[in-house]
Amino acid sequence: MKAIADPEMHVIVQIAPSVRASIGEGFNIAPGLPMTGQSVAALRRLGFDEVFDTQMGADVTIMEEGTEFVKRLNGDGPLPLITSCSSAWMKFAEHFYPDLLPNISTAKSPMSILGTLIKTYYAERKGLDPSKIFTVGAMCCTAKKFEAARPEQLIEAGGQMMPAIDRVITTRELVWMIKNAGLDFAHLPPEDFDPVLGLSTGAGALFGATGGLAEAVYRTAYYLLTGETLVDVVVEEVRGVAEGVKTWTAHIGDMSLNIGVAHGLGNAHRLLEMVRSGEGNFHFIEIMGCPGGCIGGGGQPYARAGEAVPLDLETLKKRAEALRAIDAGKTLKRSYENPDVKRVYEEYLGEPNSPLAHKLLHTHYKPRLPKGVWNPDVLRND
Repeated sequence: MKAIADPEMHVIVQIAPSVRASIGEGFNIAPGLPMTGQSVAALRRLGFDEVFDTQMGADVTIMEEGTEFVKRLNGDGPLPLITSCSSAWMKFAEHFYPDLLPNISTAKSPMSILGTLIKTYYAERKGLDPSKIFTVGAMCCTAKKFEAARPEQLIEAGGQMMPAIDRVITTRELVWMIKNAGLDFAHLPPEDFDPVLGLSTGAGALFGATGGLAEAVYRTAYYLLTGETLVDVVVEEVRGVAEGVKTWTAHIGDMSLNIGVAHGLGNAHRLLEMVRSGEGNFHFIEIMGCPGGCIGGGGQPYARAGEAVPLDLETLKKRAEALRAIDAGKTLKRSYENPDVKRVYEEYLGEPNSPLAHKLLHTHYKPRLPKGVWNPDVLRND
């Protein structure tokens, strides 16, 4: 709130789809109802100068990660490609799966990608000083606070090194801010996101639920590999929160690609042990650290009003249904169709995985073993 009160700061907030799918629960609204327009309206009334859609960042993530996946299929890097969007999963991987770090996508998360674009592309386009831009992420997960503070996430903007995201607030914290401001959230007239970085496709919404990232990558990878538009975009085999580990074979042209999906770190361990043993011959793996994916994040509303119960299966199902409703309601369902994404590449980045895109939108990870521990069976010496 100090940044909002500072007249010299331009404060920009982005909000994740999983937040919009659950924030209503904090105001006694039944789970499963997306509250996108009301969330945008509330954020403006809280004093944010602009409100952007994290789903737009998700579409860019798909372009980067989908291109990376196609390159690896062509021999440029190890398979399976493992997703990196979940902050909790990445911390877990650094501690317990350092041998698989070369397999993990270097593409940043949607939050970090959008924060980077705000302080670089958007700042240049609008003539803003990046050092006077304060970026906030309204996120479902407490681990996003750690992600934002990673030194690997620092970017160069306006000749200075700075964080892409200055602060992260969770869904519960945002609910508190709205209540503290005395806003009648449920009855706020819906408002749209601000332009330039506000458009998104249905694929971007799917990120918030387990299986959604794999489905979104499939939609774009199909196009990148065949040059054709995928018509049947729904993949029921990877949807659903009841099963902790799901597998599916995608058929793209004459290729059969084995896909693995896991949510919750215990289930991630099960799937990754299959990778270590060579079982399954996977090409692509999606892992979300939280149960159900981002919809079950540690910063989400409690599943039962007045009780510190983090989640239950029925609530997760309804939140996932809310995200699928957003996808179903979108005319554009494939990330490469997003006009804002096209413009960012045409005007600024060049193309997915270009040198500038790699500099700004990709990162790296490192093993985090206890001091004094050296396990040659775990750490590769490449």
